[in-house]
Amino acid sequence: MTSRDRVALGLVVWAVILAQTLLYPGVDLLVGALGAGDRLGASTWFLAAEFLAFVLAVGAWGAASDAVGRRRPFVAAGAVGGAAGYVLLALLGPTQPAFELVLLVRFLQGLATVGAFSLAMSMLADLDGGSGRNMGAAGIAIGSGTALGAPIGGQLYELGPFVPLWAAAGLLLVVGLLARLVVDRAPPGEREGLREALLQLRETPTLSIPYAFGFADRLTAGFFALVGTLYFRTEFGLSPGATGLTLALFFAPFALLQYPFGRLSDSIGRTVPIVAGSAVYGVAVLGVGAASTLLGARVGMVAVGVLGALMSPATMALVVDLAPSDRRGVAVAGFNAAGSLGFLAGVVVGGLVADELGYWAAFGFAGGTEILLAAVAIPAFLKLQANREQVFG
Repeated sequence: MTSRDRVALGLVVWAVILAQTLLYPGVDLLVGALGAGDRLGASTWFLAAEFLAFVLAVGAWGAASDAVGRRRPFVAAGAVGGAAGYVLLALLGPTQPAFELVLLVRFLQGLATVGAFSLAMSMLADLDGGSGRNMGAAGIAIGSGTALGAPIGGQLYELGPFVPLWAAAGLLLVVGLLARLVVDRAPPGEREGLREALLQLRETPTLSIPYAFGFADRLTAGFFALVGTLYFRTEFGLSPGATGLTLALFFAPFALLQYPFGRLSDSIGRTVPIVAGSAVYGVAVLGVGAASTLLGARVGMVAVGVLGALMSPATMALVVDLAPSDRRGVAVAGFNAAGSLGFLAGVVVGGLVADELGYWAAFGFAGGTEILLAAVAIPAFLKLQANREQVFG
């Protein structure tokens, strides 16, 4: 039963992420078709609107789940609401509405979608079988959803700018059906709102370490979703389809290596995957921006994907390791909020820096932030290792 639920929940996370990333390879074409003039600025705010909703709504979904003591119905409700948001965007597109209305609908779609994503992650954390295995399943779902979303989304854009929206809506409807197959295992009495996550962080300050790494990792993901997409399209003249394939060079190894690296962290501990990965991850991001040829940039994308796969499941598993057994959902909600803030920062700040100072400065921001946070967090991480050897193998 646990294995079946792990697969079903992994598919839920996978479908939500796939729906989300279908839009990335041609987001500039999409916002243009939706009536925006400045495609870089409009793309920034179009992606940011969803993740701002993620940050603001994750606590509300947790509170609603608490009120009835179940997670499953809210996963389904969030998925169906997100599907409705994608459909409304697709219907609005040909009418060339005011872009402010587009951003409002995008925000509402994000409010719904985060419920399906965050609570499905919490349900994975509730399963038996090892934190590394469960978070590895989440990681491979996230990575494979993004890996497929980039090339598939690029091909869908070749059919029309609104086709990815319809495909995303269909995927979220499937999520609503998948959620009905999973057994609720929410610990009794656990509250999972954002306020509870902040209180949990105060009670367990060591959670700030994986939260910081999660923030930095998702920042670079947000950066590549917007700035990376436009960089490859403008600097190398790639079509949406070719851009999607280039993004997949990062997301494919990120997806394929998540589960084995998660299992590895269960065996050898969290220290080596997190420290070794973060030490060079930011440098690899800088290398993509510094590459003078498309081939060099694509090799850099592969390196970033491998290093991200090494770090990601170990970081998520560390959250579960550090949280009390009856507060895992709260801790995961806090981690998701930190990640959403990171993605939002990567999109907004990365987009603004690229717009004002150019792409190289934007890559310097993304890679430099990862390096700086790693330099600050790694000493604290090593101190935590010395104090809690049982967490690290």
